[in-house]
Amino acid sequence: MSDAEVKMPASSRGYAKGRARREQIVTTAAEVYADVGYHGASLREIAKRAGLSHVGLHYYFPSREALLAAVLERRDEEDTARLGPKEYSPTAALRHLVDLTDHNARHPGIVELYVRLAAEAIAEDHPAHQYFTDHYGTTREYVHRALRELAEQGALRDGVDPGVAAAGFVALMDGLQVQWLTSPDEVDMAGVLRSHLEQLLKEPLT
Repeated sequence: MSDAEVKMPASSRGYAKGRARREQIVTTAAEVYADVGYHGASLREIAKRAGLSHVGLHYYFPSREALLAAVLERRDEEDTARLGPKEYSPTAALRHLVDLTDHNARHPGIVELYVRLAAEAIAEDHPAHQYFTDHYGTTREYVHRALRELAEQGALRDGVDPGVAAAGFVALMDGLQVQWLTSPDEVDMAGVLRSHLEQLLKEPLT
């Protein structure tokens, strides 16, 4: 029997179909949030656009918060693929985060979703708690690695602790998003981040 004649087991076909449907829902939800914002996006509207009943949507995502976390996970994957450095270097990693912040400034809907969910997900039993635990841990380590390597190269200013600076940098990124949502015409998120990095580095981040 040739490979073309080998049929996928029914259980595998069902899994693949369910995964594809789940991805479709996440894609649709991201589009709805981009179109109408955090408050305007209801699960019923998302289900309608995805061609599902409200009950059918709950089969894949039992709560709105679980769906929101999935949307943010997708956003992270797409941002890394779109904006991540093609070849890693510590300066390229830091430039990536500044570029990402500039990109976010053109997508207020997803930024608002992130900020609101981050505040709610502090509770350990929140559906998005694990997402934010992983997200912050991964981002801190990403920045820490870049700053640690720059320190080893002698590129950091005297007295800068890479671990402390990494945590502060991530806090600044999130805090700027809140300020920007409140006063978008007064806060240049990417500009502030770039200026902050130049206070850590001996040479400007080109």
